[in-house]
Amino acid sequence: MLIAWIALAVLATVFVCWCYFTAQRLNRLHIGTDAALSSLQAALDRRADLVGVLAPGAVDDARRAIDVPLAPGRFTERAQLEHRISDHLRDFEGDPPELLERAVFRVDTSYRFYNDYVTRTRALRTRPLVRVLRLGGTAQLPEYFALSLNDGEN
Repeated sequence: MLIAWIALAVLATVFVCWCYFTAQRLNRLHIGTDAALSSLQAALDRRADLVGVLAPGAVDDARRAIDVPLAPGRFTERAQLEHRISDHLRDFEGDPPELLERAVFRVDTSYRFYNDYVTRTRALRTRPLVRVLRLGGTAQLPEYFALSLNDGEN
């Protein structure tokens, strides 16, 4: 009988440890998702600034894009504005300056990192046991940001 109690205590300890480490991992993933979102917004804002400076017809679209924060619930609005900026990039005559190419590269990289964090966070958060035990806390489930990866290419 004592062995059964010891086995039960070991199983309970393993389960509690699993819950603790899963909650910690989710917390780190949410922090990483927030950091990647901030990085993506900075990269998009920088690209919009450069396009606004280099393409005179893009100033209004660039300003509007920068004024819309990259926040959950406003992704569609920001993505539409970014699509307009991408149209201005495609209309850019000649080779774009190196500074603009680097800005486009940063947008692509930040976009991939953010969506990768979202994929990993959602994969862990949507597991049945994690959902039942509410290990994700009160944090919202992150959303994907849709952006064409060929933006700016001729």
